[in-house]
Amino acid sequence: MRIVVVGGSLAGLVAATLLGRRGHEVTVLDRDDLAPAGDPEEAAATAFRAGAPQIVQLHVLRPLGWLPLRRHLPDVYAGWLDAGVLQYSLAQQMPPTLADRSPRPGDDDLAMLLFRRSTIDWVIRRTAAAEPGVRVRSGVRVTGLTATVRDPPRVTGVTTDEGTVEADLVLDASGRRTRIDQWLRGIGARPTEVTAAECGVAYYTRYYRLRPGATLPGSPAMVVNLPMRRFMLAMFGCDHDTVGLCLVPPAEDRAFKTVRDPAAFTAVARTVPQAAVWLDVMDPETAVFPMGDLHNTLRRSVVDGTPVATGILAVGDSLCTTNPTFARGIAFALQEVIHLADAVGEYPVEELTKVMDELTSTRIEPWFADQAAIDAARLAALRRELRGTHAEPAGAAGTPGSAGAPASAGPAEGRIDLASLRQAAGFDPDLFRAQVRLLGMLTPAEEILADPAVVRRVGEILASVEPPPLPDPSDEELDAALAAR
Repeated sequence: MRIVVVGGSLAGLVAATLLGRRGHEVTVLDRDDLAPAGDPEEAAATAFRAGAPQIVQLHVLRPLGWLPLRRHLPDVYAGWLDAGVLQYSLAQQMPPTLADRSPRPGDDDLAMLLFRRSTIDWVIRRTAAAEPGVRVRSGVRVTGLTATVRDPPRVTGVTTDEGTVEADLVLDASGRRTRIDQWLRGIGARPTEVTAAECGVAYYTRYYRLRPGATLPGSPAMVVNLPMRRFMLAMFGCDHDTVGLCLVPPAEDRAFKTVRDPAAFTAVARTVPQAAVWLDVMDPETAVFPMGDLHNTLRRSVVDGTPVATGILAVGDSLCTTNPTFARGIAFALQEVIHLADAVGEYPVEELTKVMDELTSTRIEPWFADQAAIDAARLAALRRELRGTHAEPAGAAGTPGSAGAPASAGPAEGRIDLASLRQAAGFDPDLFRAQVRLLGMLTPAEEILADPAVVRRVGEILASVEPPPLPDPSDEELDAALAAR
């Protein structure tokens, strides 16, 4: 089968590699240069792209993503580890308050992977470039689709600024700014159906390198996640002695725009003692990378029971984006393209749209809806804080790699929220593993949060322990840091 992949994203190149190895003729088209860099450091130095600002933000990969990739592309997984990707084991995730730290069967599957996004992209670019069944064409801009007139239309290829490329199947992996609906209109098809909800946060990320001979206060494979009243801070070790540090304020708090300046960024980070001790042993490697205008989006190509077109599928961020704070996006994309590669050999092209839409319904949409509800509740609390009215601390929010991201908008009768589970999990090994499985998207949220035994045990623990204080700077300290130059 001739397959065109629009966009050399991680999702696009993994899909191309899987399909090429199954004997298909795959062409990847991207307007940017997809030639692999010489090494991970060169890849990091050239990673920033205005059209994909997420590439230079903090990333982790949860079990839902790396477990199937290790099974289906073991050489890519091994390549990631060889390139310096860190495995953040369950034992390393355990807080010091957890007395029972003894290992159990299945713990190895609960690790997270920590890395610079440019490093894992570098590995998959090298893999795709060497794959006999895959042709990667850089500097090519897709301008539309070709199709046969049917109801719905049947896509037969793409038009580009270099001519037409025929295909039996087109995969749109062009990202969150995809023009798929514009392309569909061009062939007389209905647009896809998109559900959107605001995330309400902005990201400011900077990378550092550990000084020679210096040691971090903890393992390099260590995630620090601190949600506070007015912003969140996340930092963790990445590959090659690098450390990512990210400030996540509400997008509406205009005062935080000053942290684009490295002096203000550093001053704000130093208001948090845990970050200050890391900054004492690191040197900055990059500028501050901002990212905003974030929305949760879910695209459906089957509307009212009928595909808007056949022969074209959205994958990766073209299909679904969620708040990056919860580190779900890459895992969704990898799960999806692995399933797609299997489905291509099992179903006719005309049936693939419905097959993949069913996957979206069962494996992605519940988590998307969960994320939208979380963000709505959190954004309301942050807005109250920003307006100077009483609000609960923003501890309900999570950050990349967080063990504290909530899996619900709030507690209801007969259930708990993950903010409560997080606090209790620090004192119970069963609850701790349940929390990690939920965050790793291995177990549906409701199976844990509405489990009577979990609800009862969480209640017992919360009645007997005090929540630890957050290292929250005062408004005066924070305002002074934001004014630093």
